[in-house]
Amino acid sequence: MNPLRWSFRFSFLAGFLVCAGLIAFALYAQYVLLMDPCPLCILQRVVFIALGVVFLIGGLHAPRGGGRWVYAVLTAAVAIIGAGIAVRHLWIQSLPPGAVASCGAPLGYLLETRASNGGLVAVLLKVLSGSGECAAVQPILGLSMPWWSLIWFVLLGAWAIVAGRNRAKGVGA
Repeated sequence: MNPLRWSFRFSFLAGFLVCAGLIAFALYAQYVLLMDPCPLCILQRVVFIALGVVFLIGGLHAPRGGGRWVYAVLTAAVAIIGAGIAVRHLWIQSLPPGAVASCGAPLGYLLETRASNGGLVAVLLKVLSGSGECAAVQPILGLSMPWWSLIWFVLLGAWAIVAGRNRAKGVGA
C-alpha cells in the first residue's frame, strides 16, 4: 500500500496519529527523561496539538473536491506557524552564551499575570523573545528538540498538501 495513494480521510487520520505520538513523546521526554520544556517548547506543543485537531477534524469530515484544499491549506498554515516558532527557537539556541537573558518568568506566571496586563499578545511576544532555558540544547538522537519539531512541522505540512491533492480511491475512502 503506497502512502501517497491513501485516501484523504486515511491520510488526515494518520496525520492526527503522528501528532498524538509527538505529544506523547514530548510528555515522555518531560516526565521520564526529565527534560523540562522551556516556554518555546510548550508553544510548539500547542501548535502540534492544533495541527492534530485540524488533521482529526479533516479526517472525520473527509470532504470532497475543494473542501480538501481548505483543510490542506489550513493544516499547512498551522505547520508553517509551528516551523516559524521552531526556527526562532533554533536561532536562540545558536546565540553565544550570555546573549540571551539568563532566565525568564515561567509560562504559567506569564499567563496568570497576562504579561503585566498586556494580554495574550504580550505573553506571546515575551515567550518568542526567549530566555536562558530556551537556549539550552538537550539532544535526542543528535538533534535538539526544536530541530525535531521543525522536521515534523515541515513533513506534516507537506503531508497535508499531498493528501489535499490526492484523488485516489483507496483505503478509508
